[in-house]
Amino acid sequence: YTKPRIDRELLEKHHEGLVALSACLAGEIPKYIANGEYLKAKETALWYSALFGEGNYYLEMQNHGIPEQLIVNDGIIRLSNETGIPLVATNDVHYVNCEDSYIQKILICIATNHTVDEENSLEFESDNFYLKSEDEMRALFSKTQEAIDNTQKIADMCNFDFEFGNTKLPNFVVPDGKSHYDYFREKCYAGLKQRYGENPDNLYIERLEYELSVISNMGYVDYFLIVADFIQYARDHGIPVGPGRGSGAGSICAYCMGITNIDPIKYNLIFERFLNPDRVSMPDIDVDFCYERRQEVIDYVIDKYGSDHVAQIITFGTMAARAAIRDVGRAMGMPYATVDNVAKKIPRTLGITIEKALEESEEFKALYESDEKIKDLINTAKSVEGMPRNSSTHAAGIVITDRPVSDYVPLAKNDESVVTQFTMTTIEELGLLKMDFLGLITLSMIQDTLALIKKNHGFDLDIGHIPLDDKKTYELFSKGLTVGVFQFESAGMQKYLRELNPTCIEDLIAMNALYRPGPLEQVPRFIRCKNGVEEINCYHPDLEPILKETYGVIVYQEQVMQITSALAGFSLGQADILRRAMGKKKAKELDSMREDFIK
Repeated sequence: YTKPRIDRELLEKHHEGLVALSACLAGEIPKYIANGEYLKAKETALWYSALFGEGNYYLEMQNHGIPEQLIVNDGIIRLSNETGIPLVATNDVHYVNCEDSYIQKILICIATNHTVDEENSLEFESDNFYLKSEDEMRALFSKTQEAIDNTQKIADMCNFDFEFGNTKLPNFVVPDGKSHYDYFREKCYAGLKQRYGENPDNLYIERLEYELSVISNMGYVDYFLIVADFIQYARDHGIPVGPGRGSGAGSICAYCMGITNIDPIKYNLIFERFLNPDRVSMPDIDVDFCYERRQEVIDYVIDKYGSDHVAQIITFGTMAARAAIRDVGRAMGMPYATVDNVAKKIPRTLGITIEKALEESEEFKALYESDEKIKDLINTAKSVEGMPRNSSTHAAGIVITDRPVSDYVPLAKNDESVVTQFTMTTIEELGLLKMDFLGLITLSMIQDTLALIKKNHGFDLDIGHIPLDDKKTYELFSKGLTVGVFQFESAGMQKYLRELNPTCIEDLIAMNALYRPGPLEQVPRFIRCKNGVEEINCYHPDLEPILKETYGVIVYQEQVMQITSALAGFSLGQADILRRAMGKKKAKELDSMREDFIK
């Protein structure tokens, strides 16, 4: 900001929080004092004081043990005495404890590609840039105690607080003056008739009424209207949209509104996995869009709700164990071969930390204890491990708010994107609407394929209504001829498909679910049971209806919920809490539920 650009009306409108702005503006005053231009410093201070008004402008002092600061502070005190502008003492904090100054130096060297022995212009001039106590600050500014007292005055002026647990959905404009719920209900019932005929079975009506009740009581009517709206925009403009993925596919409301194209009743999908009163958390519908045209949908949302109401979400890359060793070793100026040898001794285990590596690897621990320099390297790396290494824009996450996003979270510019400075987890904790707009290249490929079929063969193929019992298709899968088929083209998957010899869509759904770390070990048993080589074991007669279609193998999260309900008498809502605890590997939560399960 410079003087001519300051809008006085804007400042008066946003009177709260001017103190923070004044600190930015006042940086020129210490420069004038340091350069011996006292009168200019005084003139500038009086101008800002008049601009912000009495009580809203302070003269800032700092003391990090740097000689130039002491000279500036003398001039600042003189200014205060002559003008009556109050003083405030602050401390520039870059790390919490004084002893962390060396780690800060290492981090700067990593960021600037320097070593600790080289001269670095970004290096701090002292080790005083830590979070000082009140006693320490009062000792540093013993002659101007009022400057310490004023920090509390300023803190009391700041009235912003974070609100957790209260959902903040953007306002969806409903046509014809209808209530949001009436409009939502009307859309769902119109979709119900479109999906299941003019006289749908009571089974579908009861499921729809139950979901309508839960969605309404939990306050998520607008959420469904918002998602359905931008999906309809995509379809109206020929932008391919995926059929649905994740827990959202378990909602008949989503199916009736065209949010998903998967019948939850046919595939026995459970609504409580998506939304239930026992687990009060934001619903989460992930939507796949054509990779090439995804931005058009985001632009539509920005245009509809306002550019200041929509932002993408930041994500941080953190220093993993091996990377931390290598980065720190380079910053410490250690030979590459030595550092590389240390890093390679860390086991290649998912989620491994340096601390765990010292416990699990005798070789790594022996190296740690054999050499003081290597011990110093590993200890320093432990201090920076897990710290953010870089920031980027989340591949899919978008936040949409009722008021400007900046009213809730700080923003930043990442290349051309405006992003929240808080990650997805914090965004959800603040009750803000987070959507995943996923870009899927497969949808672009399918669209191009359909266009080629039209061009070369002269007919329109509707990808949403292709037969799921085509023998020739299953022959291709059974031969492992699946290059280019999303999630079925890896060499390992092709091998298992040849062994499985799939004959129905349920076989393919199960393989897709099992082919990931952990469940992968169940694939051989699944194949043996499918082919009659091994007897199907459903463990208990009550579980046969649940596990029959997957040959006795527990494949799906829905099955976990159904088993919990069948064996332990849990409601589906309670069963979902258990499912989530299993998925998140929350041992304490599981232990606390064990007694209820057994009872």
